[in-house]
Amino acid sequence: MGNSFGKLFKLTTFGESHGPAIGGVIDGCPAGIPLDLEAIQHQLDRRKPGQSKITTQRKEPDQVEFLSGVFEGKTTGTSIGFQIQNTNQKSKDYSHNVDVYRPSHADYTYDQKYGIRDHRGGGRSSARETANWIVGGAVAKEIIKDIKITAFTSSVGEIFIDKPYQELNFEDIEKNIVRCADPVTADKMIEHISQVKKQGDTVGGTITCVIQNVPVGLGEPIFDKLHAALGQAMLSINAVKGFEYGSGFCGAKMKGSDHNDLFNQDGSTKTNLSGGIQGGISNGMDIYFRVAFKPVATLIQKQHTIDSKGNKVEMQGRGRHDPCVVPRAVPIVEALSAMVLADFYLMGRARS
Repeated sequence: MGNSFGKLFKLTTFGESHGPAIGGVIDGCPAGIPLDLEAIQHQLDRRKPGQSKITTQRKEPDQVEFLSGVFEGKTTGTSIGFQIQNTNQKSKDYSHNVDVYRPSHADYTYDQKYGIRDHRGGGRSSARETANWIVGGAVAKEIIKDIKITAFTSSVGEIFIDKPYQELNFEDIEKNIVRCADPVTADKMIEHISQVKKQGDTVGGTITCVIQNVPVGLGEPIFDKLHAALGQAMLSINAVKGFEYGSGFCGAKMKGSDHNDLFNQDGSTKTNLSGGIQGGISNGMDIYFRVAFKPVATLIQKQHTIDSKGNKVEMQGRGRHDPCVVPRAVPIVEALSAMVLADFYLMGRARS
């Protein structure tokens, strides 16, 4: 089922949304890396449910427990095993889904592929799985401590930040519940999400990620390009519908004479429409990309669908769900970015 991510720095995960626990095994982490357990838990706290009025009200402490690979606060070079207990499942909220396929969920495809599915919140297809990725990313950040990874909400619905990231104060991101780097835009986003929630509906948005202090040379030519690995990671996140880096799709409208990043004598470039990556390899400039998230598929509204026998039925979502997944996805984007960069950093170190 594609439960592993990475080559040298590899995370393999397990667990379901309404099972007893989720967790994973991290392989390839070098020995002697100090682990800041408080920092790791802080990242989990940024992702966990029940944070604010615009997130799901499921209450999970998301306390990580390390089972192996760590001794006296440092990694031992062996497999790092961890688990996170599920403590606040309400499986009865999904009793109406036993034979019903929820629109735009993985219910139908899982049932057709495997002949069985966990109707309790989607089981393995639930975004609860991403808590495991937060742990993997937090460990990865300890390997690449000099690289700064910052993600923030850059749009919700039709509301966008209208400034380049260089003009934003990243210190503002954690000062509002939508994790937007612009306070004025954040207020508009929060109001919009609140209104959508009252209607029993959901809304999508985008997250921008900026990676700074990246050394030159991360990434491999041809099929292991750095941006391709970042794209795979981001498109693995539940609800992601698009990924663009550098000039992205806007670059398709430009002429080459406007798009080319001309060099300074020190090897830096006057512009950075390449997004810090050329030929699939980091060039030392900031890496920046944007990830698009669709509206959450579970609506607290009546919808027409079918059951497992092909009968037309009407259903309405129940339980605790995010009206907009974007604010809680910010640390997920950072975590996966860290795992990709740590993986390529270790590849480069193995070659040298």
